[in-house]
Amino acid sequence: MIVSSLAKVTIVSPNKSKRTSKIDTISIHCMACNGNIVAIGNSFAKPSKKASSNYGIGSDGSIACYVPEEYRSWCTSNSKNDDRAITIEVANDGGAPDWHVSPQAVEALVTLLADVCQRNGIKELKWKADKSLIGQVAVQNMTVHRWFKNKACPGNYLYNLHGSIAQAVNQRLGVAPVQQPQYPATMEIAVPTVKKGSKGANAKLLQKNLNSFGCGLVEDGIFGKASVAALKAWQRAYGLSADGIYGAKSAAKMKELIG
Repeated sequence: MIVSSLAKVTIVSPNKSKRTSKIDTISIHCMACNGNIVAIGNSFAKPSKKASSNYGIGSDGSIACYVPEEYRSWCTSNSKNDDRAITIEVANDGGAPDWHVSPQAVEALVTLLADVCQRNGIKELKWKADKSLIGQVAVQNMTVHRWFKNKACPGNYLYNLHGSIAQAVNQRLGVAPVQQPQYPATMEIAVPTVKKGSKGANAKLLQKNLNSFGCGLVEDGIFGKASVAALKAWQRAYGLSADGIYGAKSAAKMKELIG
């Protein structure tokens, strides 16, 4: 069996098929509950479930394997996507509508993705938040369940983090975190300080700046959970203290990158 060494639990589901395609895609899912990785594995172990994933991550950062990588899971309601993708179910420590994910789970997700990419020859994760690019892995090699079925999965919280997750993984893979177009010298940069609960034009500008790195935030000028999570992932990707507070050091790094 091909299983990441990061997985501390393995419960092999019968709900799987032999792969016919090379692994070149990542699909991150949400459990829509604060699922224990063993309980989720036991659920996937039932043939009547008719569903599975390659891996699962708990809110404590624990990792389990349910479908070894040489098999495709039954996860995204699309056999072609599942055939080429590693699918990962992530527990939620918050409910609808955002389906929040713990920092420990996000860190484990980034670590697992870096391991999966290294072992399967995926040199870089690419995210454009563009459903029309499904299958065009040279441009975008991350997909989401909501593109294949009318579902909220992976939840707005994880969906908005995809760009920052890709950056953090790419840093570990040793490639440029992002390949950005040339920005005009006059591009405006948000000024310190922005943190959870900040509102107004400067918060909106920071959301716009973060979106230039593929974060996919709603630019509403309200710096809530999704914006803070995106900022933390961005800070982590660029070697800053991931405290979720946009201070002088973050502003200087932002100016260096796109100013």
